[in-house]
Amino acid sequence: MMRADSTGVGASAQRVGGYGRVTGLQQYLADIRLPDVLHVKLVTLDCARAKIRSIDTTAAKQVPGVRLVMTAADLPQPVPRFGPQFQDRPILADRETKYHGEPIAAVAAETKDAAEEAAELVQVEHEVLSGGVFSVADALNPASPLVCDPALRPDDPLADTNTRREHRFGWGDVEAAPADLVVENSYEFPMVTHFAIEPHGFMAAPDGNGIAVWSTIQHPYLLQKMIGQILDLPLAKVRVFAPDPGGGFGGKQNPKLEPLLAFMALRTGRPVRLILTLDETFQAVRRSSAEVRVRTGFKNDGTLVFEDFEANFLAGAYIDIADRVVSKGSYLAAGPYRVPAVRILARTLLSHLPPSTAFRGFGIPQVTWARESNLDEGARVLGIDRLELRLRNLAHRGEEFVPGDTPADGNWKETVQKAADLIGWGTPLPPGRGRGLAIGVKSGPTTGLSYSTVRLLADGSVLVYSGTSDMGQGARTVFAQVASEELGIPLERISVVMGDTSVVPYDQQTSASRSSVLMGNAVLRACRSIQAQLQALAARLYDIDEAEIEVRKGLVRLPDRTIPMVEVLEAGLGRLGGELTGHGEMRKDAVPDHPLGGTAAFFEFNCTAIELEVDPETGHINIVRHVTVSDVGRALNPIQVAGQDDGAAIMGLGHTIMEHIILDEEGRIRNIGAIDYRIPTSLDLPQELVSASIENADGPGPYGVKGISEGALLAVSPAVAAAVTEATGLIIRDLPLTPQRVWEAMRDSAKEAG
Repeated sequence: MMRADSTGVGASAQRVGGYGRVTGLQQYLADIRLPDVLHVKLVTLDCARAKIRSIDTTAAKQVPGVRLVMTAADLPQPVPRFGPQFQDRPILADRETKYHGEPIAAVAAETKDAAEEAAELVQVEHEVLSGGVFSVADALNPASPLVCDPALRPDDPLADTNTRREHRFGWGDVEAAPADLVVENSYEFPMVTHFAIEPHGFMAAPDGNGIAVWSTIQHPYLLQKMIGQILDLPLAKVRVFAPDPGGGFGGKQNPKLEPLLAFMALRTGRPVRLILTLDETFQAVRRSSAEVRVRTGFKNDGTLVFEDFEANFLAGAYIDIADRVVSKGSYLAAGPYRVPAVRILARTLLSHLPPSTAFRGFGIPQVTWARESNLDEGARVLGIDRLELRLRNLAHRGEEFVPGDTPADGNWKETVQKAADLIGWGTPLPPGRGRGLAIGVKSGPTTGLSYSTVRLLADGSVLVYSGTSDMGQGARTVFAQVASEELGIPLERISVVMGDTSVVPYDQQTSASRSSVLMGNAVLRACRSIQAQLQALAARLYDIDEAEIEVRKGLVRLPDRTIPMVEVLEAGLGRLGGELTGHGEMRKDAVPDHPLGGTAAFFEFNCTAIELEVDPETGHINIVRHVTVSDVGRALNPIQVAGQDDGAAIMGLGHTIMEHIILDEEGRIRNIGAIDYRIPTSLDLPQELVSASIENADGPGPYGVKGISEGALLAVSPAVAAAVTEATGLIIRDLPLTPQRVWEAMRDSAKEAG
């Protein structure tokens, strides 16, 4: 184990930028004020599906201060479309709205009030269309209307259906697998919203003969590329500012309204600004709901024989990144177990609903809910302890649990056993209580490319340049700690620069818990480039062979003495001053013919264990103890690791016991906003929350780190449901486990018992 000082790797160093976050001094996008800015308000219809007959903007344009009312007719024709996977999303609704809240026009005015007044005056002649696609059953029904025009899906054999894509994975022969017991069930996972504290925000302004865009986006370089394509501009003429977001959770990965703002800025010749309300944010992003059918085959001793999945994910009217969520989320449906035969069919289904996007866990919680719950049912039928059944089938370190892919990269049994020990598995329970335990695994990035530049200035201070977005995961702190560890510079003398594509080098994206591994390695290599330069500098200064010089942690070790790095730097740079600049790159290339485009760089592995009690009068679930244990490789900053796992665990409780978007018969969200949509508060927290880590320094990142922050979310639902079953005898296969749902199940069970 490497030594941990107060700022270097392995220390719970003070968060870089933390003071600004807790005092309100940090500038989020909504805090940035551009001079001469116009305020934008969207125009929408109060229905999901409507045929747009005409749009009259006459009255809106007469409102004092209004400078532009833009409709689809004001855009290049045909209306430009964009998207990270398919270019299917129009900048404004094109002749027909596809979901409730889809913008059909936008007003830019001198004041926010004038923009809102004018938006109300835009007259839209439209025909409300009935029979929308709002459920999995609707999407699979051949009689349902098509969400996407088949003309936009050339050469697609599924173009005349609402199935955007089917994914088939697997190995072995499921039909020939000799099982002593087959357990088959269907499970439902709810549609939820991200509910980041900071709503989505966008600004754009003409920038010479180019465009500047401000966004709360996680992938600024992807936005730069899309804006360049839509406006036919070179990348050098598209500048993206991405201030640290106030929470993202996947909902801010990809572009949404930025192209619209770019067109409005170029049309008016002025900066334009749009900050969504919370209600509008509900209509902009959400997580895909899913229905998963699973058949699990067992031998009598609990050994897994086969797993057979059919997963239907309800995406929205436009794909955004939803199809990638479906493919990557379903690829590991069989989990981290040794299973001789696996068959997986996963569908991405279009609907007349807001686009579903990435969400923390990226499709894995949906299939984990089904798989782990089915394993519990098999264990109950076979009379085998639920923990023992999992340990019996769990892949060992170095074992391929998906043939031809990355082998198990940790001692996962250690993680599971620690969670079991912390929950007191096997010890007596008070009456009315139950325990549950479940395992989740998620593949990290399958491809990746990150660059970093590190500048060692003449006074020994350091600038670290990174294209990663710090959305609360603490990336700034980790990168500063890596530089501190390598260069021996205190954290207070290190600044991390992010958020401007014209300043920081390229980073593919901030997602899949990749930052500590990919960008962390890029920072590490940039620092070691500086060490090599210092070594050469010292060799020249002291006329010593480079091979006899070692540079590490701020010290230059010569054969006869050790000199502080800063002294060598000052002497080497001389009176003219200057700096040493290091560049680092971390690349994970695609793998041809791989179903996901590449193998996993690492796995996020987590075991969650729950002890709870259920109120027999109300159905309310009280979490007595919540244990989450993650295999992290190495905790670069232990307090940040614990904080990320705590947050993910509580987010998992949200979709497990309360969170779900409720739709009316027309596809409108009934529980929109903070009052009607329930998320966990301090009153809903577990009585005791325990976050622990397994550290074996066996990851591919700096000092053996693996990615974290999603693992603690993956297996919460099946662990809670298993504990509810032990406490009450009830088996509930639809989430969330609200008090009403649990109470109704108890009532129905009592009626059946007579």
